Amino acid sequence: MAHPKGTVVLAYSGGLDTSCILVWLKEQGYDVVAYLANIGQKEDFEAARKKALTLGAKKVYIEDISKEFVEEFIWPAVQANALYEDRYLLGTALARPCIARKLVEIAQRESAQYVAHGATGKGNDQVRFELTCYALCPKIKVIAPWRLPEFYQRFPGRRELMDYAKKHGIPVPVTPQTPWSMDENLMHISYEAGILENPKNQAPPGLYTKTRDPATSPDTPDVLEIEFERGVPVKVTNAGDGATRCSALELFMYLNDIAGRHGVGRIDIVENRFVGMKSRGIYETPAGTILYHAHLDIEAFTMDREVRKIKQGLALKFSELVYNGFWHSPECEFLRQCIGHSQEAVVGTVRLSVFKGQVYILGRESPRSLYNEELVSMNVQGDYEPADATGFININSLRLKEYHRLQSKVTVKQDE
Repeated sequence: MAHPKGTVVLAYSGGLDTSCILVWLKEQGYDVVAYLANIGQKEDFEAARKKALTLGAKKVYIEDISKEFVEEFIWPAVQANALYEDRYLLGTALARPCIARKLVEIAQRESAQYVAHGATGKGNDQVRFELTCYALCPKIKVIAPWRLPEFYQRFPGRRELMDYAKKHGIPVPVTPQTPWSMDENLMHISYEAGILENPKNQAPPGLYTKTRDPATSPDTPDVLEIEFERGVPVKVTNAGDGATRCSALELFMYLNDIAGRHGVGRIDIVENRFVGMKSRGIYETPAGTILYHAHLDIEAFTMDREVRKIKQGLALKFSELVYNGFWHSPECEFLRQCIGHSQEAVVGTVRLSVFKGQVYILGRESPRSLYNEELVSMNVQGDYEPADATGFININSLRLKEYHRLQSKVTVKQDE
C-alpha cells in the first residue's frame, strides 16, 4: 500500500469506471469519500451507497440536488432560450456545475485537499467539473485518472477494467451493456460513443428511454397552459383533466412525463466540443423542449424588438459559456444578471398542444403584452397614418438606390 496522501472526495456514479477509480485511489494511498449526486437520474442510491462502502470508501454522501438544479440552473437557461449551435438545450452542460458545486462543498466539509472525477480526457465534462472546482475553491487539487498515464496505460480498454474489477471484488454488470454510453439527469439523457461514433449509423429503435416513438404516441394531444413570471414557469395546467403543478420541481417533472408520452424532445446532432473535436450525440430533453417553445413565444409577445435583439446576442454567448464550462465565471454571472433583468416584463400564459413529437403554440395572453390589436388590425386604422409609410419606405430605400446606382457605374466601367 502506498504512503498515505490525504482525503479525496470522488464524484461517484456507482458504475464500473468510478468503482474501479475508487479502489485505484485507495491503492495510491488516498482516503476516499464518495459523493453521489441525485440529480434526477434513475438510480438505486442505497445500493450505490453499500457498494461504495464495501469497496472501501470511508464515507458516502448522497445529495439530492434536483430542486436546486431546476431553480438555479435550468430556469436561467429557460430565461435565456439557451441553445448551443442552434439545437442542443445544454442538459449535461447545465448539470455539471451543479454537481461540481456540491463536490466542492463536501470537500470543504471534510477538509479534503483533493477531489476526483471519472470524466474522460477527450470530452467536455472534465473541463466543466474542473473549472467549477477551481472557481469555487482555488486551492483544491483535482485528480483526473483518465488523464494520468499510469492509469490510462494500465487500463487501455474495457477488458482491462473488467479484469481489475474481478480481481478486487468490484461487482461487474451481469447484463449485457448497451453498445453506447449514457448520461442521465432530470433535464435530459445523452447517448454517445460505441456504435454511435459512426455518424452515419441510425439510432437503434431501443435506444430512447425518456420519450416514446412519436409514431406510436397517443392519437390525442395534451393541451397545456403554462404561466410565466419574469420569464420563469410558475404554473402548468392540463386543459384536459385540470391537473396543475406549481412548484418548480413538480412542474418540470410533470412536463417531462407529458412530453415523454408524446415523443417530444429527441435530437441527433454532430456538435463541436470545446476541446476541439466534433462528436455525435443523441439527446432527449422532453420538458426542456416544451419550455423552450413556450418561453420563446411569451418573450416575443412581451419584449421590445430592439431589447430582444440584444438579448438574443447575450443568449448566444451565454449558451457558449455554459457549454464550455464557464458557469461560475464573472462573464457568465454578468450575462445571467443582464438576461434576468430583460425578463421583468416576460409575464403571461402560453397555451400549447403536445402531439406526435411536436409542440404547437395555440395562443398566448399577458398583462404586459406589447401587442396592440387595434393598431395592427386591417379593419381599423387606429393611431396610425398609412400615408406615413411612404416616407418611411423612401428613407429606407435611399441606401439601396445609392448602392445599386454606384454598382451599375462600376459594372459599366469594367465592360468598357
